[in-house]
Amino acid sequence: MSAPEYRTLIDPAALAARIDAGEPGVILDCRHDLARPRWGADAYAQGHIPGASFASLDHDLSGPITAATGRHPLPDREAFAATAGRWGIGPGTQVIAYDQGNGAFAARAWWLLRWMGHAQVAVLDGGFAAWLTAGLPATREPPRVTPRSFTGAPAATAALDSETVQRELSRGGIRLIDARAADRFAGHNETIDPVAGHVPGARNHPFTQNLDAHGRFLPREALRERWLASLAGCAPERVVAMCGSGVTACHNLLALEIAGLVGARLYAGSWSEWIRDPSRGIERGVERGAEADSARR
Repeated sequence: MSAPEYRTLIDPAALAARIDAGEPGVILDCRHDLARPRWGADAYAQGHIPGASFASLDHDLSGPITAATGRHPLPDREAFAATAGRWGIGPGTQVIAYDQGNGAFAARAWWLLRWMGHAQVAVLDGGFAAWLTAGLPATREPPRVTPRSFTGAPAATAALDSETVQRELSRGGIRLIDARAADRFAGHNETIDPVAGHVPGARNHPFTQNLDAHGRFLPREALRERWLASLAGCAPERVVAMCGSGVTACHNLLALEIAGLVGARLYAGSWSEWIRDPSRGIERGVERGAEADSARR
């Protein structure tokens, strides 16, 4: 009997069973630290899930930064297809992505593969921390990878650029939901981007609201309840997820998928791209707030 297919989450025991059965698929270690870009590769070298390949957020899961892009632009489709093939991903290959714990970076790999038309991809719930807590082994051995030809049916409308977001917001065609923490959304305590605040009209749903106290995703019904409150009657198909650079927004897209609220899209450039153009509006203050301090530049 073939191993079951996973398209959203997998738990450590299920992944360990796949490895023991000799059917691990492709495992991607997506650990990263925004403040220490080398940390993920160093952590991988010190120990990783057996068979895992390292997937760099900056070099594999993002494209080159330009004067017009945000901090983590989408990779070129052909370049990413070649990378996926080098990891051993081919038609029907089960892919499991993990990071240090809460899925903030692994969800980026999940979304990119979905964007490329590859449905058989899941995030390890609880990440490497949950794997170790379960008493499962780590190794320093490099994986044995057989490169494959990666193919897919790329989704043309899954990601929006800044111009489209601006146009759709002006005509009320989309609901923009920002995954950053509430203080950064409000324009307080900004430590990453040079301009503080949020896109006018955006709503805030920090990606941490998708998680329990152990950094694992909430059950489906709990996620659904929280997201229905954030959607406030808006159809999921009209939702566009954003964050600082298009990374943790993918965590919200994964949570929506788990909750059965499908069809939302990604503002890939997100806040760090929005602020590249001084003509775009900026808002500060709490959502629908109390005295939002609006600043237009």
